[in-house]
Amino acid sequence: MDLIKKIADELSIKSWQVEAVVKLIDEGNTIPFIARYRKEAHGTLNDEVLRNLDERLKYLRGLEDRKKTVESAIEEQGKLTKELKDAIEKAETLVALEDLYRPYKQKKRTRASIAKEAGLEGLSVLIQLQNIKKPLSEEAAAYINEEKNINTAEEAIAGALDIIAEAISDDAEFRKYIRELTVKEGLITSTAKDEKAQSVYENYYDFSDQVKKIAGYRVLALNRGEKEKFLTVKVEAPEEKIISYLERKIIKKDEKETSEALSAAIKDSYNRLIKPSIERDIRTELTEKAEDGAIKVFGSNLTQLLMQPPVAGKRVLGWDPAFRTGCKLALVDETGAVLATKVVFPTEPQNKVAETKKIVTELIKKYGISLISVGNGTASRESEKIIADMIKEENLPVSYVIVNEAGASVYSASKLATEEFPKFDVGQRSAVSIARRIQDPLAELVKIEPKAIGVGQYQHDMNQKKLEEALNAVVEDCVNKVGVDLNTASAALLGYISGISKTVATNVVKYREENGKFNSRKDLLKVPKLGPKAFTQCAGFLRINDGKEPLDATSVHPESYDAAKALLKKLGFTPKDIKGGVTGISLIAKDTANLSKELGIGEPTLKDIISELEKPGRDPREEMPKPVLRTDVMDIKDLKEGMVLKGTVRNVIDFGVFVDIGVHQDGLVHVSELTDKRFVKHPLEVVSVGDIVDVKVLGVDPARKRISLSMKQVK
Repeated sequence: MDLIKKIADELSIKSWQVEAVVKLIDEGNTIPFIARYRKEAHGTLNDEVLRNLDERLKYLRGLEDRKKTVESAIEEQGKLTKELKDAIEKAETLVALEDLYRPYKQKKRTRASIAKEAGLEGLSVLIQLQNIKKPLSEEAAAYINEEKNINTAEEAIAGALDIIAEAISDDAEFRKYIRELTVKEGLITSTAKDEKAQSVYENYYDFSDQVKKIAGYRVLALNRGEKEKFLTVKVEAPEEKIISYLERKIIKKDEKETSEALSAAIKDSYNRLIKPSIERDIRTELTEKAEDGAIKVFGSNLTQLLMQPPVAGKRVLGWDPAFRTGCKLALVDETGAVLATKVVFPTEPQNKVAETKKIVTELIKKYGISLISVGNGTASRESEKIIADMIKEENLPVSYVIVNEAGASVYSASKLATEEFPKFDVGQRSAVSIARRIQDPLAELVKIEPKAIGVGQYQHDMNQKKLEEALNAVVEDCVNKVGVDLNTASAALLGYISGISKTVATNVVKYREENGKFNSRKDLLKVPKLGPKAFTQCAGFLRINDGKEPLDATSVHPESYDAAKALLKKLGFTPKDIKGGVTGISLIAKDTANLSKELGIGEPTLKDIISELEKPGRDPREEMPKPVLRTDVMDIKDLKEGMVLKGTVRNVIDFGVFVDIGVHQDGLVHVSELTDKRFVKHPLEVVSVGDIVDVKVLGVDPARKRISLSMKQVK
């Protein structure tokens, strides 16, 4: 198989681009580095295409390796024909390859293998030749062998048919046809194990959908319902068509004796061997497809969450709400350094509301707090009411924001949190995390396992290795897109930078602590285990403000410093002019085609340099919607049909969008209520996590805590 051509065709890009990227990957370059600093080599492919290319490359290389193993195993048996070898080489999926290998695989003892041991293979061949001139029982009598436990002609025929049934099941052509027909015309159904049992799966107690059309989230829901023993899930195939197809292929003569026997073998083969296997294959394929879709949505949501703009320059009070154990508070300065911590008890069972308001008001005034960041977990609603009342009563120049606290408890109990705050308990650490999440979401959220951040669906039911790899790639892309300050970044943040392993990230922080701040990117080469290759990968993504080299504060890579300085000199600027941004450089340096030739660099790289010199250290998160800051609160009981409110998108899933409208319980905008301008296949076509949207209340069910919203009916 020509891997390069296949990937190029699949991704609709040029073969030379694929070839270039494969070479760069094989040389040990990371995707963020290839995307940002090797644009000329691959023709400016974006990181999404590069990630897809890398994924397909791994799959197809794995397929090629498996082909070699299969060929070798069949060759050892002396059964590798030219036709079979060609078929193996043409196989485009692992499923197709395994179908070809199936007849030659070492099997456990089966009914067919037992029949062969009893010497019944000759009878099976006779039946398949369909040329018996006397009753089949007479032919079979010759195969009676009491020593092998074949005592009658009927037992001999049954054994021969077992051999035929297994041969039919092992035929790759038959399996391919049956699998494709089942996908095309089959149904996936579910029924309740106990119709009276109450569960979240009641919509699936009598459910049916086409295999080829079923939505991914339904597949994952069915899997979970089955796993939790609420549902019985089946794939219903067009059995009559399948049996008819097999009979046409196998029964070639109108010979009563053998036709009846072969028909029995066909039905047995399908029902006992093929059907369960194909059903497993199809459900596995549906699950993998559903998982890939869910991971893609999760990744998109995670990207939006990580890329939320930081709320800079504010002192923040982090509020981790709780009932019995009290609300934990952490006050942090503009850099995220902890100023103080406190525990208050305004909620059940203590209800010390007045005392809490007094303590918090004093803390706000003492430490100059201008923003309160409240976690959205247990007791959030009650805490929010107290905060809103306090702001109003004391006329405080403070606003508050509700932040998604998913993963805060995971972080606070982690080894990383223990190292960061050895003297704090888990509640204090959680409050610090909630405060810092609003100051710099990316820097804080990278400390948490991505799947614990809670912006996906069914994440605990899917292939965890695949999920982890995909989400880590998302975090890696985000961190490298933004870049990090080498002198303040945590080891957790540095560990996602291109070319820096977790060990090297720890070494960078240790070096910084022992030797003081980095004054130059070149100093990185003094860090243990960070060699020239790792330096090339990471240098452009690490920033040093107020260092020896002004270009170190930008995303310009050290390998392009000479070109950047030559450009500045040609246009009448000096490196010192970089600090405030070289205003208007993009207008002066419009002729990038000729300039790039003159400077000896590629045009895409030159354009990146110009863009960076104009706005050095530009944070791409600035373009994202800012969080909604509040000073008042509403209750779900205050909601009325027809109300139009502003809200923040908290999660996007296959069938809709969850929006925080300030009443603690997120409302759902069903996919059908997103827009009336066009058909929406997936909500991500319209909105992303973190978007600020206007919504209309369609319905409120306080008892079930459900709020129905619409974005298309907003006037």
